[in-house]
Amino acid sequence: MEETNLRKIKGEQIAQTCRIMRRERGGYIVPSQSGTGAYIVKYVNFQPICECKDYETRQVKCKHAWALELILNKQTNTDGSETITKTMKVTYGQDWSAYNQAQGKEKALFQKLLFDLCESIDNPKNEGRGKPLMPLSDMVFTSALKVYTTFSLRRFTTDMREAKENQYIEDVCSYSTISNYMRKPELTPLLIDLILKSARPLKAIETDFAVDSSGFGTSRFQRWFSFKYGKEIDSRIWLKAHLISGVKTNIVTGVKVTEAYSHDSKEFSDLVNTTARTFEINEVSADKAYSSRDNLEAVNDVGGTAYIPFKSNTTGKAGGSKLWKKLYGFYTFNREDFLQHYHKRSNSETVFHMVKSKFGEAVRSKEWTAQINEVLLKVLCHNICVVIQEMHELDIKVDYSV
Repeated sequence: MEETNLRKIKGEQIAQTCRIMRRERGGYIVPSQSGTGAYIVKYVNFQPICECKDYETRQVKCKHAWALELILNKQTNTDGSETITKTMKVTYGQDWSAYNQAQGKEKALFQKLLFDLCESIDNPKNEGRGKPLMPLSDMVFTSALKVYTTFSLRRFTTDMREAKENQYIEDVCSYSTISNYMRKPELTPLLIDLILKSARPLKAIETDFAVDSSGFGTSRFQRWFSFKYGKEIDSRIWLKAHLISGVKTNIVTGVKVTEAYSHDSKEFSDLVNTTARTFEINEVSADKAYSSRDNLEAVNDVGGTAYIPFKSNTTGKAGGSKLWKKLYGFYTFNREDFLQHYHKRSNSETVFHMVKSKFGEAVRSKEWTAQINEVLLKVLCHNICVVIQEMHELDIKVDYSV
């Protein structure tokens, strides 16, 4: 490939994935494609000048200059002055009427849809003496509503009373009861099933998916001695959520919560197979952390195509895998077409932003199982909110009780 075209392609990647900012002292800050730094690009005599090594060595338009040019419109005035205005700004339309209606009715609809979901839960019979336990469906409803409100357990008591008045739960329990239920390991698979069920109304809409992971902080810390710095260091303990989500609506179709340092790649195939049980998969995009022959095969086995970038030290050889060679050739010689599919993975970052900004980027629970269940409840709440939005935007009817 001609060097000029290669620089332009790399510039397009930077322009599409990075934020380019204007400096008060002149010039623009263009991030490095590797994400490890940034370069200053200026226009001198209507020509871009960059401080990167490629420009200093060859004195040709580098990928950073190409990235800047792609988002700027340069115009030379009659007096010789130069006017530069931004033109390449990708925006997405918003149906504000549907959005306003969905937001205005969200809390009431959330409780109704959550109640319908919980109706499918089998409540174990109370045996023996003592005070009867609250139905399991009521406890799941109460726990999810508590996460949705983002209130503390004590402040959440008022919301439980309102839920009882609306006949969504049988009785108001103690705030400590909710905390005790959150610690139950049998709650985890139940919440995962509810998340998958909550996504089903959108199975006719979503065919393209993205996979990624992100951490949720806890209130616990760990301490160790660093020989490098010669002192003890404290760091927050956190856990990681692995998600696969639809790129059109941002609905989560598969989830797994692990310890912080669990490798992303090994969770990929399970997330894809879980989604394939309900959704038709056309393509799945993910970043280089998921690059492996097994992951490409996993998507291919369910009838889709994986758009995962290959690492810099990758060759077309992978134990004779025809699929690996085929996708490596497409990635190498059709980079622009590949990127059109690959950049859909940025929607997974949107999903995590939606979850964390609305329901918190940390968990309040102290015990490990409760922390996992709390993250799953955040995802469940996110899915219900997404469905509410699509009910108004796409004019679809949702009935989980069927």
